[in-house]
Amino acid sequence: MATIEECRTALDQLSDNLARADKDVRGAAALDRSLSCHITDLDTTFTGRLENGRIRVVGTEPGRPHERAEIRLAMTGDDLVAMVDGRLNFAAAWASGRVRLEAGFRDLLRLRSLL
Repeated sequence: MATIEECRTALDQLSDNLARADKDVRGAAALDRSLSCHITDLDTTFTGRLENGRIRVVGTEPGRPHERAEIRLAMTGDDLVAMVDGRLNFAAAWASGRVRLEAGFRDLLRLRSLL
Protein backbone atom coordinates (compact mmCIF):
# COMPACT_ATOMS: atom_id res chain seq x y z
CA MET A 1 0.00 0.00 0.00
CA ALA A 2 1.36 3.42 -0.98
CA THR A 3 2.16 5.83 1.84
CA ILE A 4 1.01 9.43 2.18
CA GLU A 5 4.54 10.53 1.27
CA GLU A 6 4.52 8.38 -1.89
CA CYS A 7 1.14 9.85 -2.87
CA ARG A 8 2.42 13.40 -2.35
CA THR A 9 5.47 12.59 -4.48
CA ALA A 10 3.18 11.15 -7.17
CA LEU A 11 1.07 14.34 -7.20
CA ASP A 12 4.23 16.44 -7.53
CA GLN A 13 5.38 14.21 -10.41
CA LEU A 14 1.96 14.51 -12.07
CA SER A 15 2.29 18.29 -11.81
CA ASP A 16 5.73 18.13 -13.46
CA ASN A 17 4.36 15.85 -16.19
CA LEU A 18 1.55 18.30 -16.94
CA ALA A 19 4.02 21.18 -17.14
CA ARG A 20 6.15 19.25 -19.69
CA ALA A 21 3.22 17.89 -21.71
CA ASP A 22 2.44 18.81 -25.30
CA LYS A 23 0.40 21.88 -26.18
CA ASP A 24 -3.00 20.12 -26.23
CA VAL A 25 -2.59 18.56 -22.79
CA ARG A 26 -1.18 21.77 -21.30
CA GLY A 27 -4.14 23.65 -22.77
CA ALA A 28 -6.61 21.22 -21.18
CA ALA A 29 -4.89 21.55 -17.82
CA ALA A 30 -4.61 25.34 -18.03
CA LEU A 31 -7.59 25.82 -15.77
CA ASP A 32 -7.65 27.71 -12.51
CA ARG A 33 -9.72 25.44 -10.30
CA SER A 34 -9.72 24.12 -6.76
CA LEU A 35 -8.74 20.47 -6.65
CA SER A 36 -9.03 17.60 -4.18
CA CYS A 37 -7.63 14.10 -4.39
CA HIS A 38 -9.08 11.66 -1.85
CA ILE A 39 -6.84 8.65 -1.30
CA THR A 40 -9.46 6.13 -0.31
CA ASP A 41 -7.31 3.42 1.27
CA LEU A 42 -5.47 5.98 3.43
CA ASP A 43 -8.65 8.01 4.07
CA THR A 44 -6.65 11.16 3.39
CA THR A 45 -7.37 14.07 1.07
CA PHE A 46 -4.85 16.29 -0.65
CA THR A 47 -6.26 19.73 -1.42
CA GLY A 48 -4.89 22.36 -3.74
CA ARG A 49 -5.32 24.06 -7.07
CA LEU A 50 -4.89 23.26 -10.71
CA GLU A 51 -3.43 26.48 -12.11
CA ASN A 52 -1.23 27.39 -15.05
CA GLY A 53 -1.06 23.74 -16.09
CA ARG A 54 0.33 22.59 -12.74
CA ILE A 55 -1.05 21.06 -9.57
CA ARG A 56 -0.22 22.98 -6.41
CA VAL A 57 -0.91 20.94 -3.27
CA VAL A 58 -1.67 23.25 -0.35
CA GLY A 59 -2.80 20.84 2.32
CA THR A 60 -3.60 17.38 3.55
CA GLU A 61 -6.55 16.50 5.74
CA PRO A 62 -7.85 13.28 7.23
CA GLY A 63 -10.96 11.77 5.71
CA ARG A 64 -13.02 13.02 2.82
CA PRO A 65 -12.58 16.62 1.72
CA HIS A 66 -14.32 19.10 4.02
CA GLU A 67 -14.97 21.55 1.19
CA ARG A 68 -16.22 20.69 -2.28
CA ALA A 69 -13.44 21.37 -4.78
CA GLU A 70 -14.26 22.26 -8.38
CA ILE A 71 -12.33 19.19 -9.58
CA ARG A 72 -12.52 16.09 -7.37
CA LEU A 73 -10.53 12.88 -7.72
CA ALA A 74 -10.76 9.73 -5.63
CA MET A 75 -8.64 6.57 -5.88
CA THR A 76 -6.35 4.31 -3.91
CA GLY A 77 -2.78 5.38 -3.28
CA ASP A 78 -1.47 2.44 -5.30
CA ASP A 79 -3.60 3.49 -8.29
CA LEU A 80 -2.34 7.09 -8.07
CA VAL A 81 1.29 5.93 -8.01
CA ALA A 82 0.67 3.43 -10.84
CA MET A 83 -0.98 6.07 -13.04
CA VAL A 84 1.84 8.54 -12.57
CA ASP A 85 4.42 5.79 -13.21
CA GLY A 86 2.62 4.87 -16.44
CA ARG A 87 1.58 1.39 -15.26
CA LEU A 88 -2.14 2.25 -15.13
CA ASN A 89 -4.03 4.04 -17.88
CA PHE A 90 -6.21 6.84 -16.48
CA ALA A 91 -9.02 6.35 -19.00
CA ALA A 92 -9.21 2.61 -18.33
CA ALA A 93 -9.10 3.15 -14.55
CA TRP A 94 -11.82 5.81 -14.80
CA ALA A 95 -14.01 3.67 -17.05
CA SER A 96 -13.72 0.71 -14.68
CA GLY A 97 -14.51 2.80 -11.59
CA ARG A 98 -11.08 2.49 -10.00
CA VAL A 99 -10.68 6.26 -10.30
CA ARG A 100 -13.48 8.76 -9.76
CA LEU A 101 -13.36 12.18 -11.41
CA GLU A 102 -16.05 14.74 -10.67
CA ALA A 103 -16.15 18.24 -12.08
CA GLY A 104 -18.48 20.65 -13.80
CA PHE A 105 -19.57 19.76 -17.33
CA ARG A 106 -17.36 22.39 -19.01
CA ASP A 107 -14.33 21.30 -17.01
CA LEU A 108 -14.95 17.65 -17.91
CA LEU A 109 -15.06 18.61 -21.59
CA ARG A 110 -11.70 20.40 -21.28
CA LEU A 111 -10.16 17.63 -19.22
CA ARG A 112 -11.24 14.88 -21.62
CA SER A 113 -8.06 15.36 -23.69
CA LEU A 114 -6.10 14.29 -20.59
CA LEU A 115 -7.90 10.94 -20.73
